[in-house]
Amino acid sequence: MKSMVLTGIREMQMTVVEKPKIIHPTDVLIRMKTVGVCGSDIHYYVSGKIGSQVVSYPFAVGHEGAGVVEEVGTGVTHVQVGDQVAIEPAMPCFECDQCLSGRHHTCRKLLFLGCPGQAEGCLSEFIVMPETSCFPLAENLSCDDGAISEPLSIGVYAVRLASMELQHLKIGILGFGPIGMSVLLAAKAQGAGSFYVTDKLDYRCAIALKAGALWAGNPDKADIVEMIKTEEPQLLDVVFECCGKQEAADQAVELLKPGGKLMMIGIPEFDRWSFPVDPLRRKEICIQNVRRQNHAVEETLSLLEKGMVDISLMPTHRFPFEKTKEAFDLVAGYHDGVMKAMIDFE
Repeated sequence: MKSMVLTGIREMQMTVVEKPKIIHPTDVLIRMKTVGVCGSDIHYYVSGKIGSQVVSYPFAVGHEGAGVVEEVGTGVTHVQVGDQVAIEPAMPCFECDQCLSGRHHTCRKLLFLGCPGQAEGCLSEFIVMPETSCFPLAENLSCDDGAISEPLSIGVYAVRLASMELQHLKIGILGFGPIGMSVLLAAKAQGAGSFYVTDKLDYRCAIALKAGALWAGNPDKADIVEMIKTEEPQLLDVVFECCGKQEAADQAVELLKPGGKLMMIGIPEFDRWSFPVDPLRRKEICIQNVRRQNHAVEETLSLLEKGMVDISLMPTHRFPFEKTKEAFDLVAGYHDGVMKAMIDFE
């Protein structure tokens, strides 16, 4: 079968590898149909690492995927051959202390698609996943829905983790890539009040307004803190940092009201965050890191099935499997108004 692998910094090529086989009774062989290009894939593409996770070449990335069940193991019960499935990239052990406490996303032995040292990604014609990572798609959902349910589930989980009644809340989203959009869509589906969005790309600010933001601004072109304070003198209830930038974290602390909550989702390219102690302490700001998602895939697929979330603004570009490198270069350079590039296998 064909697999698209990273071979160096900003280098990628198509290779022929052995087709994976079902080994365990609960294994599912999936023929890939659609893969979304994620920001973390781009980190591996342009830097070769995310923190301590360093690529050993060659390596296939990709973890936002959907496909068709080709074959199932003898113990598989909830999917069958021919089903279209969304793929949950996390493969926990279900036995460690974290799993037993319900924290499958921080499993001590977690394997994750496209994560160096854990599992090859889904930029291959076929992959094998455990049954627990396969979620059948409703008849009214497409493989685009299945693939995008992965980043969208992070937004759903982050909103849930904010642990607030969202009705009428004032929410900030700093960084409006696919994760920032996922947060907005998830919070909007839960009835949140007003959204204030920032991004350094004007076209993404425009998309945010189309997606339901009350206000959007570019921090490179205006004092977004003062502008939002003018709109909301009482400041914001919760701010989601979705771009991994120190200046965004600083802005978040300024924008939060006393007792507010800062949700850290973005993946930074540096090793340490810094926070101003005085306002953080005096306003009693709570800081919550968000690690991928936990128990949110089914809820996300349900929101999509019921039409409570509209992802139509997220996929902006499509590429055939053979032109995956072009997709990565497009996303890495933020070219041509890209929000989410999709890879099609057929």
